[in-house]
Amino acid sequence: MKKHLWAVCFSAALIAFTVYIALDTFVIPRVYNSNATELNTSMFSNISKTALNNSQSSAQSSSSASEQGSGSSKAAVSTDTSYSDDNISVTLTEYYENNTKIYAADIMLSSAEYLKTAFANDTYGKNVTATTSSTAQANNAVLAVNGDYYGVQESGYVIRNGVVYRGSAKGADVLCVYANGTMEIVSDGDFTADELVSKGVWQAFTFGPSLVENSSVTVGVNDEVGKAMASNPRTAIGMIDTNHFVFVVSDGRTSDSSGLSLYELAQFMKGLGVKTAYNLDGGGSSTMYFNGNVINNPTSGRSIKERGVSDIVYIG
Repeated sequence: MKKHLWAVCFSAALIAFTVYIALDTFVIPRVYNSNATELNTSMFSNISKTALNNSQSSAQSSSSASEQGSGSSKAAVSTDTSYSDDNISVTLTEYYENNTKIYAADIMLSSAEYLKTAFANDTYGKNVTATTSSTAQANNAVLAVNGDYYGVQESGYVIRNGVVYRGSAKGADVLCVYANGTMEIVSDGDFTADELVSKGVWQAFTFGPSLVENSSVTVGVNDEVGKAMASNPRTAIGMIDTNHFVFVVSDGRTSDSSGLSLYELAQFMKGLGVKTAYNLDGGGSSTMYFNGNVINNPTSGRSIKERGVSDIVYIG
């Protein structure tokens, strides 16, 4: 009897421990910074803006995005597929390739300070989530996509708006968006997070993998993220030229859209003319928000519905 009782107690303890680990990893919120809205715009002090309506550089020095927002002397012009003001130009195009709907936002900025990030509920922490659209609305975003879902990871650089929130490396490629309007993919083993900020990194994401570098596809036909399905909803970000970016989201797991493999996503990004492209969190997280509406069909495969995520990348 004692032998059987010990086995039952051990099994119960093991189940309880497993449930706790699962809840701690994926469910229980843990707040580290409840007012994570800082903008380190000092890195833009010596970078001039580029006028969007001509090829000449503006003599005006960049000032704080928190003071200007997307505001400018030119009134914003907005349609269902475009937005423009003195500092931001966005054009949205829908494609259908590989039996999948793909939404691509072509973005031209006067300065990379208008490519921002935000945390769910303005909170940096673990398992703190909100839908992409609600976080976008709270930050007056013109355009937004889901980020790298840093909140379910224990490591990996988190540099947002020029501020280091997590500096522990995970042995992964990191997408760096620099204040000068360029992008680069580096190994977190080569630089600390603080060193990246000192080099002018405005945003850094750790998800991956790299899709395109130096205008060449960097993933193979059979490459995938962990144990994810070969065809998925996807989210990616890329750079065509200085201050010229693209956000891409694809549908998937629906009768209308099969979804994309990483290789298909990389080929699509290359076809847009990007020099650099990087894969962000996909699957049920993949969401594009534009001009007050969710543009794609976010789904886990059961219903068309947004999933809460830790963070967004947005234009505003």
